[in-house]
Amino acid sequence: MTDRELMELALDQAAKAAALGEVPVGAVVAKDGIPIAMAYNTRETEKNALHHAELKAIDEACRVLGGWRLWQCELFVTLEPCPMCAGAIINSRIRRVVYGAADPKAGCCGGLTDLFAQPFNHHPVIERGLCQEEATALLQNFFIYLRQKRLKAKEEKK
Repeated sequence: MTDRELMELALDQAAKAAALGEVPVGAVVAKDGIPIAMAYNTRETEKNALHHAELKAIDEACRVLGGWRLWQCELFVTLEPCPMCAGAIINSRIRRVVYGAADPKAGCCGGLTDLFAQPFNHHPVIERGLCQEEATALLQNFFIYLRQKRLKAKEEKK
């Protein structure tokens, strides 16, 4: 599959998260262009701070491949990874990360900071902005919906 096709799978995962009321982030781990793991955020649904799309996809990829070293794999994610996910990327040795939307508030691939520029023992290749418009629109529409929902609930209480 092409990078765009893999990112489109990640966008599909993000849409599943949004349908559950989760922040719409989706992730795909691919090896040799073949998706081996896909996931989406379930922090609210599962009440678990670790349930980021990237961590869930990395976890599944480790199970599929039977080991924790994912040096032959690439991660496609709709939103720039946070510090926790960037740490998992380093520790799992993912060779390349491709993300859509930048995250200036928590992104660790250059958005807020760049953990991959630190002297860790692994440095993945980072590619920014693939399907950025689609990923950004998913996030913006989700947060607009949340604000409208909160406003409506507030007005109904009056």
